[in-house]
Amino acid sequence: MKNKKHIVEEPLADYKKAEEDLLHKALSSSYTERFHTMARMMKMNIMLKSAKVVHKKMD
Repeated sequence: MKNKKHIVEEPLADYKKAEEDLLHKALSSSYTERFHTMARMMKMNIMLKSAKVVHKKMD
C-alpha cells in the first residue's frame, strides 16, 4: 500500500494582495475621510484608555 497522507490542505491566504488592497483604498480616500477616521480613532483611544476591566470569579 502506498503512503497516503490524510492532511487537509487549506488554501494559502494571499496576505500581500489584501495588504495592497487596503493600502490602495486608504490612499484613494479624501482628506476629509482621513480626518474623520483619525478623529474616530482618537475618540476610541480616549474611551479605551479610561476603561476598567472588572470580573467575577466563576463557581
